[in-house]
Amino acid sequence: MRSTGYRRTVAALSVCSLALAASACGSGDDTASGKTRITVNCMPPKSAKVDRRFFEQDIASFEKQNPDIDVVAHDAFPCQDPKTFDAKLAGGQMEDVFYTYFTDAKHVVDINQAADLTPYVKELKSYGTLQQQLRDIYTVDGKIYGIPRTGYSMGLIYNKKLFAKAGLDPEQPPATWEELGADAKKIAALGDGTVGYADYSAQNQGGWHFTAELYSQGSDVVSADGKKATIDTPEGRAVLQNLHDMRWSDDSMGSKQLLVINDVQQMMGSGKLGMYLSAPDNIPILVKEKGGDYKDLALAPMPGGKGTLIGGDGYMVNKKASPDQIRAGLKWLDHMFLRPGAGFLGDYARAKKADAPVGLPEPRLFTGAADTKDQQVKKANANVPVENYQAFLDGNQSLRMKIEPPNAQQIYSVLDGAVSAVLTKKDADIDQLLKDASGKIDGILARS
Repeated sequence: MRSTGYRRTVAALSVCSLALAASACGSGDDTASGKTRITVNCMPPKSAKVDRRFFEQDIASFEKQNPDIDVVAHDAFPCQDPKTFDAKLAGGQMEDVFYTYFTDAKHVVDINQAADLTPYVKELKSYGTLQQQLRDIYTVDGKIYGIPRTGYSMGLIYNKKLFAKAGLDPEQPPATWEELGADAKKIAALGDGTVGYADYSAQNQGGWHFTAELYSQGSDVVSADGKKATIDTPEGRAVLQNLHDMRWSDDSMGSKQLLVINDVQQMMGSGKLGMYLSAPDNIPILVKEKGGDYKDLALAPMPGGKGTLIGGDGYMVNKKASPDQIRAGLKWLDHMFLRPGAGFLGDYARAKKADAPVGLPEPRLFTGAADTKDQQVKKANANVPVENYQAFLDGNQSLRMKIEPPNAQQIYSVLDGAVSAVLTKKDADIDQLLKDASGKIDGILARS
């Protein structure tokens, strides 16, 4: 899953608009008035006025610099709909340059719908500056099939105001699950409907967070070869036992369960929640839509100190694209998303003028001098309290960063059942829940 907090660009589409339904999304003929024509997706919809304007500005500047390339952008919501994604690929309706989640990369390659970009990436100036672990996501059997655009990692959002009120040090967030449990209990003791810690347990989101929490324990959901479940372990029991104890022994999670992200964000934004797991992009939505205050919201690394879940997105190129279209597509990606301190995601000065949040600790796409430049420009235009996120930045340096498992959504659906059971049934049998879930996941993996 992608992190479902606010992003300036994610509220966009991957399906063709009705106005374009009469023709294929992919360009087919790669020339238009003597130009190389490419279709691209994930353009912000007209309802996202600021983002739409930025996107259009950047396409215009790209076409001015590259008068031999014509970019046709398609908008829709969301950038990618998992229910129609495979059908679009199989039906030849996918754009020339199309948006993907990290978890899509290998699947698109396996069904032979992605162009091999390996011979062309040497022409992409920015490619060598991108984080290796993000590049690796789009590398299959030694060949490059995509370009990462953003990345996120899970951490712990907490309310500094509630920490202080509960007698806790707001500058010392919990570093272990034991500390988190103790802090949550103190926060819940404030009463008046205050909840110490909240977690998701429905709509596959419980399984998503179980996975992140298992990574934080230093373990995995599936084996390295992707063939067997690895949740029926001491680490898997620890995840469910922690949730069970906070819910039933400490009464720090409140009585309302089967929560999803919107529920938890509403609790945090209203000042009634101490902590929950999330990526940095949740913070703006807590402020702009849920009533929170930037000064009260801080971010810490995942408790446990061993690992965290990472996700993100990028672009792949349609296998039907011509060599000229591939080159044009890579040029477009470089211009739009891969310039430190510039482009659609990196023009922090422009974002600040539009009152968009600048200074959140992610996405951290680049390395070396490119990263230094990007961070310098971001810091110079910051309009949020960057000191509130320093613990997250520092702590992430020592964590293992791990992508979601294969067949993630199916696995998350199974794990939802285990998480919801321990949060709604005091006498839930954790060992049996893990055994049953493990068997179901083995079945999913065997069929894939």
